[in-house]
Amino acid sequence: MNTNARESILLAAKEIAQSRGYGGLNLREIAQQVGIKAGSIYYYFPGKADLAAAVAKKYVEDGASALAKISEECPVPIDALRRFPEIFRRSLEAENRLCLGSFMGAETDDLPEEVKAQITQFAEVNIAWIAKLVVNSNLCEPDAADARARAIFAAVMGAQLLARSRSDLQLFDSLMEAYRASGLLPV
Repeated sequence: MNTNARESILLAAKEIAQSRGYGGLNLREIAQQVGIKAGSIYYYFPGKADLAAAVAKKYVEDGASALAKISEECPVPIDALRRFPEIFRRSLEAENRLCLGSFMGAETDDLPEEVKAQITQFAEVNIAWIAKLVVNSNLCEPDAADARARAIFAAVMGAQLLARSRSDLQLFDSLMEAYRASGLLPV
């Protein structure tokens, strides 16, 4: 198996999914973008659902790595937590794309089960990371950490969606400032 072709297919599919979601994944378009025949995608992925599940799985892994990198670069938990919105901002900076978890999460009724499982996993990885940091930063007690983490995760995702709908990166930034002013995110 040609790893480079497989990775190129995954990257092209991720970019399309971040712009148009699962429903927008078109194997012919992906093949054209990668420079292969559409039928060649089936060598690597038996169908659209398998491709989407692989894209989502890689997205979960990459997201977990990004969170780990933030934690490594910021050993003080509150400093790491302050950087969480950066991950979602980067998607907007990349041609006004959405986080794959946001886009596919909105399509949950139409997603194959294996894709839904990965999207759920993406959310849970982020929420667990945030929950750990809010406790370690003394922002809340452990019994309130999950609810606080879910609120932060949902707020940042919602800000990304609103900013994307207006093609306005500054709107995302102003919402993060509002979240800080309200106490949802640390100052």
